[in-house]
Amino acid sequence: MRASRFFISTLKEAPSDAEIVSHKLMMRAGMIKRIGSGIYTYMPMGLRVIRKVEAIIREEMNEAGAIELLMPLVQPAELWQETGRWDKMGAELLRLKDRHGRDFALQPTSEEVVTDVVRSEIKSYRQLPVNFYHIQTKFRDERRPRFGLMRGREFTMKDAYSFDRDVAGMQVSYQTMFDAYVKIFTRFGLKFRAVAADNGAIGGTGSHEFHVIAGTGEDALVYCPTSDYAANMEAAEAPALSAARGAATQALAKVSTPGTTKCEAVAKLLGIGLDKTVKSIALTAEKEVDGKVVKENWLLLLRGDHELNEVKVSKIPGLGAFRFATEAEILEAYGSVPGYLGPIGAQQPVTVVADRTVANMADFVCGANAADYHYTGANWGRDLPEPVVADLRNVVEGDAAPDGKGVLAIERGIEVGHVFQLGTAYSAAMNAVYLDEKGQPAPMQMGCYGIGVTRILGAAIEQNFDDKGIVWPDAIAPFELVLCPMGYDRSELVKAETDRLYAALLAAGVDVIVDDRGLRPGAMFADWELVGVPHRVVIGERGLKEGNLEYQGRRDAEATAVPAADMVAFVKGKLGK
Repeated sequence: MRASRFFISTLKEAPSDAEIVSHKLMMRAGMIKRIGSGIYTYMPMGLRVIRKVEAIIREEMNEAGAIELLMPLVQPAELWQETGRWDKMGAELLRLKDRHGRDFALQPTSEEVVTDVVRSEIKSYRQLPVNFYHIQTKFRDERRPRFGLMRGREFTMKDAYSFDRDVAGMQVSYQTMFDAYVKIFTRFGLKFRAVAADNGAIGGTGSHEFHVIAGTGEDALVYCPTSDYAANMEAAEAPALSAARGAATQALAKVSTPGTTKCEAVAKLLGIGLDKTVKSIALTAEKEVDGKVVKENWLLLLRGDHELNEVKVSKIPGLGAFRFATEAEILEAYGSVPGYLGPIGAQQPVTVVADRTVANMADFVCGANAADYHYTGANWGRDLPEPVVADLRNVVEGDAAPDGKGVLAIERGIEVGHVFQLGTAYSAAMNAVYLDEKGQPAPMQMGCYGIGVTRILGAAIEQNFDDKGIVWPDAIAPFELVLCPMGYDRSELVKAETDRLYAALLAAGVDVIVDDRGLRPGAMFADWELVGVPHRVVIGERGLKEGNLEYQGRRDAEATAVPAADMVAFVKGKLGK
C-alpha cells in the first residue's frame, strides 16, 4: 500500500465531544467519523484494524469447529415474543414497523433467530452437537451513548451459539469456546483476564467475561494473585470477615446522634471504628397474592465500610425485582426518616437480611428508627431475631479468596467478550427439541459466546497508548510496518531503495505501507506515531551511503541502524514471521 493512494486524515486536536483516550485518539487518527449519537463511520484506517480482528476470530472459531452463517439485522417481533424478551429488553431494543404495520426489532443479539433456525433444521441426536456463529452489525439503543466505540449504539459483534444433547455436552462446548477465546485474545496481543460473571439479561446458569486490562476500565475485576480465582465485582464471593460471632459485652443503649445520617459521622461522634457500625438499606418488593399486588418490606444490613452489591441482592428469593423504598414507604414502615433506620422496632413487618459479616458482629451500632438516635451494643438473638444471612456486599482488596489460596486483589478492565451456559432458557421457550436415542423429544442444551469486535479497538487503545498516540499490537495494527523515505520525490537513490525494500517486504508477507506523500520528516513521523503503526523503517541518503537503514519500534526510545541488505530478515524477526 502506498500512502498517496490510501486515505489518511489525521487531526492535531480531538473534537470537543471526544471523551476518553481511545475516543480521542481514534478521532485524531482518522479511524472513525461520528455521524450521529453513538453511530460512527469506520474510516479506511480503522476498518483495516476491524478486518484483522475479524480474521483472527474467524480462524480460531473455525478451528474450534464453529460454522459461520449470517443472521439478519432486522428480526420479526414474533420470535422475541416467544421468549418474552420483546417486553423484558426494555428501551435498549429498538422496535420498528414495516409498511404493513408488523413489528420488528433491530437485533442486539440473535438467540431467538438462531434457535428458530436450529429447531427447523435439527431433528435427531445424530445432528448434535452443532455450533453456529456470525459476525454482524448490532444495535442497542443506549440511553447515553459515550466513549466512542466503547459504548456506541451501532457496533459489530461476533456471536456464536452451541446446541448439545445434554448438560455434559454443553459444558464440553462451553470449554471449547472458552479455550478458543483465550487463543483469540492472546493472538490479539492484549493483556486480558477471564473472570467468572453474572449472566444478567441473557439468562442461563454460568458465564465468564473476558476483560482487557486497562486503568480506565469501567469494570472492577477481582482476582487472587496466588491462585486461578477470578471474577467480576458482581459475581465475586465476599466472605464473612470473622469466623464466628463474639459474645455480647455491652447493654443495648439508645444514644443521641443528632445530624448523623451517615455511618462515618456516627463513628466519629461516638469515637469508634467504622467497622463497628451497621448501615440499613430499605427495599420494597411486590408480589401477587389472590390477584392483588402486595408490597413487602425488606431491610438489608451491611457493615458501615462496605458497599451493596445489587446483583447479589437480586439473587435472593423474593428480591428478583426489588426497588429501593421511597421516603414515604420508609416513614410508614419504620416510623423514621432515612439515615436512622435499623432492624430494631420497625412499625410494620420487615424481613431483615444481614450480610455474612454483619451476621457475625456483636455489640454493633445501628439506627434506632428515630430521628437523631442510634442504638449501641446491639446483639443478635438478645436484642433482635436472627436474620436471613446472605452475601450482600462488594469484596475489597485483602479479603480472603473463596478458594482459600490467598487474598483478593482488584484491577480495572474493559469487557470485550462473554461466554454463557444457557441451558434450556431459549430452547424450552421456543420448543427447540430433538429426538434422543430412545426416540423421545428433549430440549437442546445451549451456550452462547460473544466478542465485541469494534469494542476491541477502543479497549486495545486504552491499554496501549502514549503521549504521541496509539501503540497497536502487531497482530491488529492497520499496518505492521511503515516505510518513511526522506525525499522520495527528490532522491533517485532513496526512491530506488524504498521501492526495492517495499517489494521485498510484500513478498515476505509483511503488511507494509510506504509514505510517498513528500511530507517533512517531523510531520510524517507524527502521523504514523499517532496512527500507531508498530514498526518503522527510515530510508535516507546519508544512511544509504553507509549501507544502512534506520529501524525503530513504536515503543523504542531510539532508532537502530540496520544494513540495508539485512532489513527484510530483521523486520521478519521483529514480527515473528
